[in-house]
Amino acid sequence: MEPQQHQLLLAVYGLPEGLRPTIREIASRLFIEHHSAVELVNRLEHKGLIARHPGMEDKREVWIRLTPSGRTVLRKLAVAHRDELERAGPQLTRSLNAALRSRSQRVAS
Repeated sequence: MEPQQHQLLLAVYGLPEGLRPTIREIASRLFIEHHSAVELVNRLEHKGLIARHPGMEDKREVWIRLTPSGRTVLRKLAVAHRDELERAGPQLTRSLNAALRSRSQRVAS
């Protein structure tokens, strides 16, 4: 899965209550053009990860929703990313501490 596709799934899943899950809203949250969001939605819909539905009040409006498969993929990605961070965490912490110590020594000099 492409990173932007993952980001789109996250944007749909994490949309705050009261905001409409339209392509325009998703494009705005991802800082991409409307036509780029449409293409991402098309690809994810083709994979069965999202579905389009008519808007609640305005049937001309199209809302984006995660499918059960989309939720499953998002959950698997979240677990894989968490596991990766847990494995890399100690080394990442050592590297960051070393960089901070080096910076502190340069500032003190």
